[in-house]
Amino acid sequence: MQEPEKTSLYLVPTPIGNLEDITLRAIRVLKEVDVILAEDTRTSGKLLQHLGIDKRMHSHHLHNEHKATAHLVERLKAGEVMALVSDAGTPGISDPGFLLVRECVKNGIKVECLPGPTAFVPALVKSGFSTDRFTFEGFLPLKKGRQTRLLSLANEERTMIFYESPHRLLKTLTQFKEYFGGNRMASVSREISKMFEETINGTLDELVEIFTTKPIKGEFVLVVAGAPNTKASKDEE
Repeated sequence: MQEPEKTSLYLVPTPIGNLEDITLRAIRVLKEVDVILAEDTRTSGKLLQHLGIDKRMHSHHLHNEHKATAHLVERLKAGEVMALVSDAGTPGISDPGFLLVRECVKNGIKVECLPGPTAFVPALVKSGFSTDRFTFEGFLPLKKGRQTRLLSLANEERTMIFYESPHRLLKTLTQFKEYFGGNRMASVSREISKMFEETINGTLDELVEIFTTKPIKGEFVLVVAGAPNTKASKDEE
């Protein structure tokens, strides 16, 4: 019987809040690999210390992944087994990881992604909007291309999911109101899986009004209902 192909790179999701969200499998993999690639070794170091794992770590983040990827691929080819973690959640989802995975695939290196925490799934599910079809947009462009992206999404019929930082939340909600209409329903979730987790649903008009006066703290996931299917509505008439 042929032996299964050996996994060289593991993508290991880490808790986005509650440390109990890490899986038993994730803990085992982190203990077994040769080295852990971490977005921030200080942040991951605290998690490893909490789990009682003493493992060699290397920094792998947005500012060095272009330079580091080729060298890491060579090390993986040579037989090292690595785990990639981000500060929180699943690597590659609005976090470093894509470049390394792409090069591993090109070079025939087996990559395995463990299931685990990611912020947009609970935010989507508890928004009450359609989960049959949705689009994950992550962070909008900061300047160049931002208006173009919003215009392209104005008639998007699928539920839309965005990540946003606290200091841009109100600006983004105001722009959503401008491009999608004040009556469009949306959901704002913050601090998912943390002590002060909160979700507020309402129209974009209502949400802009709420967050104009409400203190804005934490990491946010915005879920926006898709545009009405005007063609279907006309066909039903």
